Amino acid sequence: MPTVKPQHHRFTKKRRRDNRSESSDKPLTSDGWQLVYTGFVLILLCFFIMLTSYASFEQAKVMQFTEAFSDAINIFSGGRSLDKGKTVLKPAAEIVPKESPTARLVEEIAAFAGDNELSDVELRVDPKAVVMTLPDAALFDSGTARIKSAARPTLTTIGRLIAQVRCQVRIAGHTDDRPIRTVQFPSNWELSTARAVNVLRFFLETTGIPASRLSAAGYASHQPLPGDVTAARQRRVEIIFLTHELDAGGAE
Repeated sequence: MPTVKPQHHRFTKKRRRDNRSESSDKPLTSDGWQLVYTGFVLILLCFFIMLTSYASFEQAKVMQFTEAFSDAINIFSGGRSLDKGKTVLKPAAEIVPKESPTARLVEEIAAFAGDNELSDVELRVDPKAVVMTLPDAALFDSGTARIKSAARPTLTTIGRLIAQVRCQVRIAGHTDDRPIRTVQFPSNWELSTARAVNVLRFFLETTGIPASRLSAAGYASHQPLPGDVTAARQRRVEIIFLTHELDAGGAE
């Protein structure tokens, strides 16, 4: 008697194909877009939470800065002159932590400047230094590197400050961009360097500061103060108290 297996086998395969066709024709669920949308909203929420946390952090840093220095120098937003002289603490390029060695150094320098009536001295805080700036007219005659007699008491006072702090100090000479051509100073490089070296030598000879703590550099007009600054302010000598070693715990 003939078998019918082949026909039964073909019928089974066709049945399976019909089942697949029926399942593929079923409409997709409508919940998929909700999952995508929910994920997108969660990502946005996390993003704005991060932004808010950063904003709060910056505000906290500003509050730390204000609390750390207000008692020592009584400054307001943008800086304020002390009662005597023209000492000003410029806003910091990077707010230092309240309890850091740099913050304590700023307090010490600002208090010293105020107590000793250092006129025509400006202070600013950089990320790795506290910078005391003196205009060149207070120290030198135009086109010379010889320290004026009238400037010696001011430099002697600053020398006492350098002697009592424990960080490295660099003296930097700066000029404006007007050229100079003399036998002694062929360019502003020589003039700015000679001025810095003469101030350094003055400290060594009058205050007994160890030479290993001091260095000098001349920058001519190639490190100008930012913004709309007059030529007179560009001509300056900076006493730079290097604070990165203090924060690293490397200076004693």
